[in-house]
Amino acid sequence: MRYMATYDLMETLRNTNQWLGATALSMASYPIFSMTPNPAFQWISAWGEVTERTFQRMVTKPDWGIHTFTCEDGKDHLVSIDTVVEKPFGDLIHFAVPGRKPMKRRVLLVAPMSGHYATLLRSTVKSLLVDCEVFVTDWHNARDIPVSAGKFDVEDYTLYLTEFMRAMGPDTHVIAVCQPAPLALAATALLAEEEPEAQPRSLTLIGGPVDPDASPTEVTDFGRRVTMGQLEETMIQRVGFKYPGVGRMVYPGLLQLASFISMNSEKHAAAFTDQIARVARGEDGDHDKHNKFYDEYLAVMDMPAEFYLSTVERIFKGLEIAKNEFTVAGRKVDMGKITNVAVKTVEGGKDDISAPGQCVAALDLCTGLPESLKASHLEPEAGHYGIFAGKSWRNNIRPLVLEFIDANSGDRKTASKPANKNAAA
Repeated sequence: MRYMATYDLMETLRNTNQWLGATALSMASYPIFSMTPNPAFQWISAWGEVTERTFQRMVTKPDWGIHTFTCEDGKDHLVSIDTVVEKPFGDLIHFAVPGRKPMKRRVLLVAPMSGHYATLLRSTVKSLLVDCEVFVTDWHNARDIPVSAGKFDVEDYTLYLTEFMRAMGPDTHVIAVCQPAPLALAATALLAEEEPEAQPRSLTLIGGPVDPDASPTEVTDFGRRVTMGQLEETMIQRVGFKYPGVGRMVYPGLLQLASFISMNSEKHAAAFTDQIARVARGEDGDHDKHNKFYDEYLAVMDMPAEFYLSTVERIFKGLEIAKNEFTVAGRKVDMGKITNVAVKTVEGGKDDISAPGQCVAALDLCTGLPESLKASHLEPEAGHYGIFAGKSWRNNIRPLVLEFIDANSGDRKTASKPANKNAAA
């Protein structure tokens, strides 16, 4: 029962704030108050609306919002999200476009399990859907997974990726964004040794901590300062009675969100104050800039405790991937076994989470891979989010990734085109 009371206390505080917001909105919106117009009621109503929405979306999984797609034939086609592989901790989903000819490029987009849902990659999916068959790893909220489903750590994550790659077949091009970059590399190496015919054609790693010590950031410094005992004592709690995963040890989403917000607390406070003013003036909307951002940013998911702790201990502290000492089920995973999967790294010059140098380290680990199948790109003005979404991704990085995919889509024995060395990090 330890920590369960704390988990339920956080949920109680969230629920109470949502209720207070709804109450303020309802009270200040009574028609009778319109008889004596008073700006105070507008502000109370606006505060209530923003507060209720803020705390309600913390426990709501965002919708992908990708319903139609205009194909080359000029017609709008419906987009259906089909589950290809269903697993306890995450599914492999496919954004199918019925009526469209199957695209030659088959892309597996590996989403991070780092506090937010896979929908964080919505704009990335939309941009790739134009030219590719897009598959995504859709990780589940740990609070909704019964304890009977067992554990889930970095080794299980790696095994999930190998299963997803097998299900998609050898003509797959993997794009791993942020946190899963080192584990996607490990999964590819595992297949290279155990089942070479199931390897993907190419592997693109975007802003991931393959070698966290290559270029330290606040994230890596935190991992060094705090002991594993401190992390387990302060960050890990048991899911409360409200959810199917009651009793499961997790790193709660609400606690993660508190950490996210504390890094830029003044900026967030100003954003919400400004939004209340906009609502009071009637200038807000469901799809305005504030709501579009915070609908996603505030939607957090609990992370399995063993996954969070093993990531910190083995990837950041132990540097098992960086040292090529990572093991899965007692077997060493040798990155040097990758010999015919083209590998490309993408980094942002202003990335303060996975700084330049951390991701490109993957190329040095692939000792069995010829230089013609290695590539790297540094986007000088892009931050962490910008390297997989926004202007930098749309205008510069996406075209290079598609070019890299096309250059390595042929027969493995003959795929010897030089990889596009754009701007080496």
